[in-house]
Amino acid sequence: MTDRPIERLSDNDEYKRSMLIRKIEHAIERMKLSELDALAYDMFTKGYLEDY
Repeated sequence: MTDRPIERLSDNDEYKRSMLIRKIEHAIERMKLSELDALAYDMFTKGYLEDY
């Protein structure tokens, strides 16, 4: 990821972040295994997941 320090989010940013996470979780729950596998691999190659 990045080496930047974590910035404090405003209440509005926290709300928007929370809503985006909910939407992403909902979409992930409906994915097929092959789609999840592809997503996990993509996230791993971009450094979002530590091991695959």
